[in-house]
Amino acid sequence: MSSLDVSRGVCALVPGLQHWLENAFFSVRILDAQNPRERDDRRVLLATEIGYATHRDILINLIDGEPSLVPAANGLPARVAFGLEDMGFAFALIAALARPAAVPAVGDAASARLMKLAGRVARSDATVLIQGDTGTGKEGMARFLHAQSGRTNHDFIAVNCAALPETMMEAMLFGHKKGSFTGANNASEGLFLAADGGTLFLDEIAELPLALQAKLLRALQEGEVLPVGATHPVPVNVRIIAACNRNLAAEVAAGRFREDLYWRLNVMPLELRPLAERPGDVTAIAAAMLLRSPEALIWPTAAALAKLAAHSWPGNARELGNVLQRAIVLRDGDRIDADDLHITGAPQPLRVVQAQVLETAQPIRLRDVAHHSKLEAVRAALRETDGHRAAAARKLGISERTLRYRLAEMRELAA
Repeated sequence: MSSLDVSRGVCALVPGLQHWLENAFFSVRILDAQNPRERDDRRVLLATEIGYATHRDILINLIDGEPSLVPAANGLPARVAFGLEDMGFAFALIAALARPAAVPAVGDAASARLMKLAGRVARSDATVLIQGDTGTGKEGMARFLHAQSGRTNHDFIAVNCAALPETMMEAMLFGHKKGSFTGANNASEGLFLAADGGTLFLDEIAELPLALQAKLLRALQEGEVLPVGATHPVPVNVRIIAACNRNLAAEVAAGRFREDLYWRLNVMPLELRPLAERPGDVTAIAAAMLLRSPEALIWPTAAALAKLAAHSWPGNARELGNVLQRAIVLRDGDRIDADDLHITGAPQPLRVVQAQVLETAQPIRLRDVAHHSKLEAVRAALRETDGHRAAAARKLGISERTLRYRLAEMRELAA
C-alpha cells in the first residue's frame, strides 16, 4: 500500500479526500503542513501551504472557476484547482499524480481490498493465477505483484501464449540448441531462462497445446527446463504468474487444459471483476488515462463522468481507453462533455447478424450460407470490440488462433 501525507488544512477544506484516497489503495496520514518530513515523503497540501512544499508534493486550491492542472516543473509542485462540481475527478487526479508507476489505478473499496491481498501474495514466492475478462487489467496486476516481490532486481517478462507461433512455442519458452531444427542457426536461451531470478508472466495460458502443458508442468515442479535439442535439463529460478480470460476450471472440465497443471498454477488465485462491477474504478482509471495523454490534461465534466459510470463496459478498461481517446479528438469544447463520449450500445446477438445474411443472400447452397454467416459474425465481433482480437474471439467463443484463420480467409476472399 502506498503512503501519502495529507495536511489538516486539506482535510478541513475537502473532507471526502481521505476516504477517496483510502479506496485508491493509499495509507493516509493526517498531519500539520509544518511537520518535519522524510526526504521521499509526498504530501497533499493547500495552495496557501506552498512554503512547506517540495517538488514531490501536490497543492490543491478550491475555486469557483474552471478546473486546471499545472504539472510539477522547475522544482515547483503540481497544482490542482477545482470547484465542488469537479471534486470527484479532482480526487481521482490527485490519486493518479501520487500513485507509484507499478500500482494499478483503483478507486473502488473492493478493488482496494483485492490490492491489499495481492500485496500479501506478492511477498511470497507462490505461483499466481489471475483470471478475469479481457481488459480487466491482468497484466497490470502481474506487474504489481513483481514490483512488490523480492525479485525486482531481475526481469519481469510478459508473454502472450496466444501470440506464440504453435510450431515455435516450445523453443521460445524453453530455448533451443544450435541446429536442433531447421533454421536454428544459433542457440537461444528461451523465455524461462531470460526471466531467471525474476518473474515470467504467461498471459492467455489456456492457449497452450496439451503437449506443451505437460512440459510446462515439469518445469514448474522440477525448477528446470529442457531446451529443444538438449540432453540435460537446465535449472531455472522463476516465479510464474499465469493469466486467463476464460474460466480455467471449465477448460479442465472440457478436457482442453490439464487438471494437474491447473492445480499447480492455482496456488494463489486472484479474480479480477468486470469494470461494470467496480464503478469506483471507472473515474480512477479515466484520470490515469487522461493524465498519460500527450496533450495537456482535458477535464471531463460531471455529466461525462456520470455517463461513464452508467455504461456496462463489455470491453472493460480497453473500451474505456478507446472512448476517452475518441472524446479527446472529437470533443466540441475545451472539456470532455457527455455528448463527446461516443459509447456504443449493447452488442447485437450474433443470431440477428446471421438472420440478415439469410434474408439478403441470393439462393445458394446451405454450406455457403453457413460459411458466409460465420465470416459476417467475425466482422460484427471485431466492430463491437473496436478491432481487439482477443475480445472478439471471446465474444465468438473461439480461440485467437481460430480467429486468425478466419481473418486470413477473409483477406483471401477480398483479394
